[in-house]
Amino acid sequence: MINIRAGYELTYEFPKPTPMILMLNIHYSRASDLVRPDHLFTTPAVVVSSYRDGFGNWCSRLVAPQGRLTLTADALVRDSGLIEQALPATWQHEVASLPEETLVFLLGSRYCETDRLTEFAWRQFSSAPLGWGRVQAICDFVHHHITFGYEHASPTKTALEVFNDRRGVCRDFAHLAITLCRCLNIPARYCTGYLGDIGLPPPYAPMDFAGWFEAYLGGSWHTFDPRNNAPRIGRILLARGRDAADVAISTAFGENQLVGFRVWTDQVTLTESSIV
Repeated sequence: MINIRAGYELTYEFPKPTPMILMLNIHYSRASDLVRPDHLFTTPAVVVSSYRDGFGNWCSRLVAPQGRLTLTADALVRDSGLIEQALPATWQHEVASLPEETLVFLLGSRYCETDRLTEFAWRQFSSAPLGWGRVQAICDFVHHHITFGYEHASPTKTALEVFNDRRGVCRDFAHLAITLCRCLNIPARYCTGYLGDIGLPPPYAPMDFAGWFEAYLGGSWHTFDPRNNAPRIGRILLARGRDAADVAISTAFGENQLVGFRVWTDQVTLTESSIV
């Protein structure tokens, strides 16, 4: 077992009071792993209320005051410390046998235009083995097809656009892979969360929130990460949805500017966990 310190400090500027929705809490599926919970602190202090959305994600509501608002959380998460395992024998369901709650993840969505990529998907992957092997073939293709770079980030880029542009960030890798899976009748959903560099050699890039996806195979959801395309240690889920539109870390209903952004995801000892 290992301990992971995970958190953020986000600072915004607002010209006037502005309602916000935040999706920054660690997912309820990791609740039993929280040694120190990721309570949201605001500076200045504002009233925060919470609710669960239609996908079960924990959301916070507040009204940001005029001026500067800083959002902070600092959690300590217990993790197995084990590297993620591939399960190549996992089978693919016939559509008729899929649970009803998975069917929405077969459909097109804001960033995943299944109708525009179905022909390519069947032409490219119809010979790949069903199940895990087909999803992995999609991840391999996406991993090599797209060049990663933060300078390529765009909040409006869709799966088709990244397919044609061949440049993007982790969410773009995930959107394209999700779309190709759905085209091939494999339910796939978008995930966002923390993913540090635990177990990897330096140098390390600046930390950010990460995007990956889950595919429904063999009666359960399984994690795939076409951006890194390798098993990792210490992945911590925040939220799931159809695509990134469902799991934005913050949504502000008015003009604003993000002026400070810091995320951390580090393996620590218990004595180190309280050091800012």
